[in-house]
Amino acid sequence: MSTKDFIEKDYYKVLGVPKDATEAEIKKAYRKLAREFHPDANKGNVKAEERFKEISEANDILGDPKKRKEYDEARALFGNGGFRPGPGGAGGNFNFDLGDLFGGNAQSGGGFGGGLGDVFGGLFNRGGATGTGTGTRTQPRRGQDIESEVTLSFTEAIEGATVPLRMSSQAPCKACSGTGDKNGTPRVCPTCVGTGQVARGSGGGFSLTDPCPDCKGRGLIAEHPCLECKGSGRAKSSRTMQVRIPAGVTDGQRIRLRGKGAPGERGGPAGDLYVAVHVGTHPVFGRKDDNLTVTVPVTFTEAALGGEVRVPTLGGPAVTLKLPPGTPNGRTMRARGKGAVRKDGTRGDLLITVEVSVPKDVSGKARDALEAYREATAGEDPRAELFEAAKGD
Repeated sequence: MSTKDFIEKDYYKVLGVPKDATEAEIKKAYRKLAREFHPDANKGNVKAEERFKEISEANDILGDPKKRKEYDEARALFGNGGFRPGPGGAGGNFNFDLGDLFGGNAQSGGGFGGGLGDVFGGLFNRGGATGTGTGTRTQPRRGQDIESEVTLSFTEAIEGATVPLRMSSQAPCKACSGTGDKNGTPRVCPTCVGTGQVARGSGGGFSLTDPCPDCKGRGLIAEHPCLECKGSGRAKSSRTMQVRIPAGVTDGQRIRLRGKGAPGERGGPAGDLYVAVHVGTHPVFGRKDDNLTVTVPVTFTEAALGGEVRVPTLGGPAVTLKLPPGTPNGRTMRARGKGAVRKDGTRGDLLITVEVSVPKDVSGKARDALEAYREATAGEDPRAELFEAAKGD
């Protein structure tokens, strides 16, 4: 995601929430839309897939308090009523790339360089390289963020799992050790003196920056460009990582692993890894928030007379459910602590729904007993109240 998108996209509108929405309201709106537009529920629907990506991107920003604060402040500064890129913007004929103000690191929805503090540092000509000539220090550059996805079984999502992920990203070129020069001796760019940026334009006391046209923002110039990376200092790299997916993840959740993305440049920090999680279904259990659900068939006599019923749990011993006499069909009971793992390490509950099983064929003593029961209850009409209520409307 570009910084331009970061500022111009209205993520509140994407999720359908007001700008003062609480974290709970944002989470609720995201879950509702994610279920509606999830690719698994819209096979082959390209528009739904794009909508799902847009929803996930909005949730990644608004669901993270720090990113949301940066987003709101950036929109206030550069959005309506603030500075705008391009000629004729507020304060004079500014023409600059907002990506430079954010350090050029707004990758895949995460990490915006040094934050808004760097924006103001650039505006007022603060920060950057120190010293001149050979004593100049070039600025470190943060590595790119990486997007990946993983599919887990229902049980793996509940209990957590360690999975291998093969990822491709930009990394320092091995042939030139990331210098971009085949001899390993690049020189500091004389135009930007190693900062990677050049100041231009002014208005109202502000000085704006652009990427240096000579070194393309690297701060270094390779006089003998490396044949492998063409002088960029970066090359495509593939690696396999063992990634731990925490217990209790949900279908469609996006996990951020800090520092697991592409390596940085010149001592800069690594980017982040974003993993989109897909969860399979289970033949017996379902899920409702932090609770697991299961439907248990019981006999008519168990429901009418009461009794004890054994109920399976996910990955653990069965629990005994005590049915009170007269348990109606569809009643839901709770086995505490047998659900999904919460963020604080505790577990949700297992919600057990009773389903009275009616036999298809009844013969012999069972039939005689039911006939006797029908005769004994012939005067009872379970629909009497229904008809009385209908008359009164």
